[in-house]
Amino acid sequence: MTEIASQIDAVLASVDARLDQSLERLYELLRIKSISTDPTYAAECQRAADWIVAELQALGFDAAARPTPGHPVVVAHGPDRAGPHVLFYAHYDVQPVDPIELWHSDPFDPQIKTDDKGRKIIVARGASDDKGQMLTFIEACRAWQSVTGSLPIKVSFMLEGEEESGGKNLPPFMEANRAELAAADIALVCDTDMWDRETPSITTMLRGLVAEEITITCADKDLHSGMFGNAARNPNQLLAEIIASLRAPDGSVTLPGFYDDVAEISPALKAQWAGLGFDEAEFLGEAGLSVPAGEQSRSVLEMLWARPTCEINGMIGGYTGDGFKTVIPAKASAKISFRLVSGMQPDKIRAAFRKHVEALIPADCSVTFHPHGGSPAITVPDDGVHLRQALSGLSAEWGRPAVITGSGGSIPVAGDFKRILGLDTLLIGFAQLDDQIHSPNEKYDLASYHRGIRSWVRVLAALAA
Repeated sequence: MTEIASQIDAVLASVDARLDQSLERLYELLRIKSISTDPTYAAECQRAADWIVAELQALGFDAAARPTPGHPVVVAHGPDRAGPHVLFYAHYDVQPVDPIELWHSDPFDPQIKTDDKGRKIIVARGASDDKGQMLTFIEACRAWQSVTGSLPIKVSFMLEGEEESGGKNLPPFMEANRAELAAADIALVCDTDMWDRETPSITTMLRGLVAEEITITCADKDLHSGMFGNAARNPNQLLAEIIASLRAPDGSVTLPGFYDDVAEISPALKAQWAGLGFDEAEFLGEAGLSVPAGEQSRSVLEMLWARPTCEINGMIGGYTGDGFKTVIPAKASAKISFRLVSGMQPDKIRAAFRKHVEALIPADCSVTFHPHGGSPAITVPDDGVHLRQALSGLSAEWGRPAVITGSGGSIPVAGDFKRILGLDTLLIGFAQLDDQIHSPNEKYDLASYHRGIRSWVRVLAALAA
């Protein structure tokens, strides 16, 4: 047995014995009103950053709150150690608390409560998103430091204060400090969910995004539908025809070349997803639906995590007020987004979409395009050594195999880690789907906090193997 492996039990015992002190530190941080989107709370955001710096310095980290045009970024580096060097990311800012009248207690006065299933929960703004999650990792480092005097591997931190308000200053900060931050081997992010209450997971697939707004112009002014109907082109109908042309009857996207760069997931990963016990009918039923609408040859989990999409997010054209107005509008517009999977290039998909639309525009009509951002998908190879080590650490703590999951959404910082720093990211979180993040009465299960700390103790040891 290696030295680190022989120390794990003592470190875990320290976590258990000092949970009350750990919770007090979490409460201190939760009481800081670090609402990043409201300038009124700028001093509170600075106070949160300074609080974290003081805690990390006390653990032996070289830590500082680095200024940005917005709120500070906390950067900290631990002593050199053998093995991989990890860069841990989280955010210390929180969402506004409105509507305040729906909270059952003061959102910045953390409370331990019991939910309707008898579970102990920590209720406060930021308890789950993301202060509680962030503290699980810091407290794991504290436990290693207090028991052994050091960490199993080299650890660095990058903790931002603007994630909830757009995070526009983080990419330039990463660019400016690329050499320092890219010295790590892997990024760790604690801002995601478990698969279920007893099954830990690592998210390794995040979809990218292409968002476009199109405006179709036909006549040079709105027209009376009785005087011009049939003879004049209606941009609403033209827009509807274009939108209908984007999907085939089997649910697939029709853009030429759309699937050229889409790889199939491995049979092993497909088999693991099939064994997760995901109830497709229940998932759709919660939204009042029953029939999957994507590619008919795919499971719903594949549709959500591993296949690209085309969705119509908004349509505007003609008279939409109360009553009725018999008008043929001059313009019609739509907001359309594509979720991308690994291998797909945003610029290529945007160009294919525009070419497809332009080919359907009659000679006396026109179309304009307005981009709303684009980012590639992120995939961590499912046979990577760091992933396998982290899965083993989580499995050891929870007593059941940790699973690899995907996400239908996009987490920009993971893309920035890859694009700017060249780092893969392991997204390991202990939140639950009912944590009500961004909503009144946000909570974090006490078990998520306690076992999250224990999980990171084991993951740090596993990464040192």
